[in-house]
Amino acid sequence: MNASEPPPSPGRPSADERRAALAGRTGYDETFLGPVVPLALPVRQTVETVILPYTHFTVVFRPDRRLAASTAVCIEGRELLLDTGREDVWEYDPRLPEERQAGDEIYRNNSLDRGHLVRRLDPVWGDRATAALANTDTFHFTNAAPQADVFNQGKELWQGLENYLLDHAAAYDRKLTVLTGPVLQDSDPPYRGVQVPLRFWKVAAFVQDGALAAAAYVLDQSPDLSRDAERALEGATVGAPPPLGPFRTYQVPVSDVAEITELEFGPLPDVDVLPPFREPEERWRRLESYADIVLHP
Repeated sequence: MNASEPPPSPGRPSADERRAALAGRTGYDETFLGPVVPLALPVRQTVETVILPYTHFTVVFRPDRRLAASTAVCIEGRELLLDTGREDVWEYDPRLPEERQAGDEIYRNNSLDRGHLVRRLDPVWGDRATAALANTDTFHFTNAAPQADVFNQGKELWQGLENYLLDHAAAYDRKLTVLTGPVLQDSDPPYRGVQVPLRFWKVAAFVQDGALAAAAYVLDQSPDLSRDAERALEGATVGAPPPLGPFRTYQVPVSDVAEITELEFGPLPDVDVLPPFREPEERWRRLESYADIVLHP
């Protein structure tokens, strides 16, 4: 046992046993759709990442931020098992030191939720045993990021995006690959040793009319935009989570997600379904309902 690892609780597998259990995970399949959709990796080679494969998804982890830089999941809509039981028990990934992960101490006794990056239901497909593994795998802290616990229309849209896109993809085998992550910026406010991301991104890839297509979205939980963010964050109570605003969801150009995250998205910026020549004020399309989503150029 590593000296930094706590002894296992009675009845709980040891870290070595959990590492062995994860050893066979194959992770995200970049050829799942046919055309290659690679993991979203940092453009700057100086940014350290650890690739963590799970069942039907992979996490590209940033130990320096104790959070994921990106995730990628394969969704087979025809084989989803929506009745897989939910056990809301979060675990550290034993392949990384616990102190490099944002764990329970970040979420305890406050207004922050453990926000799934790969949605619990997205990788839960295949035979029942595989689906159960995928369900459990999503409850690793490496697949979570702090989010405000408020629920509003913007968050409801965000949480239902994959379902909406799967319905759209029904004529094309109901397959999606979805890349998701927090927007990690140096200005993110610190809290209990973790800088809390103010925005999250999602890029969905699918086959449409026989060709690869992509659509990108941003979820914003920045403080009240009626004041500038710096002044809003200055009003934080010492020891309390940073003040976060209501969720706002946007459809945005894939190229903009690449710019704000400094991640490489392979062919996806070139197959974006958003029209390429939008007015500057319309580049980020605020979504009030699914009817606002653009899925054809």
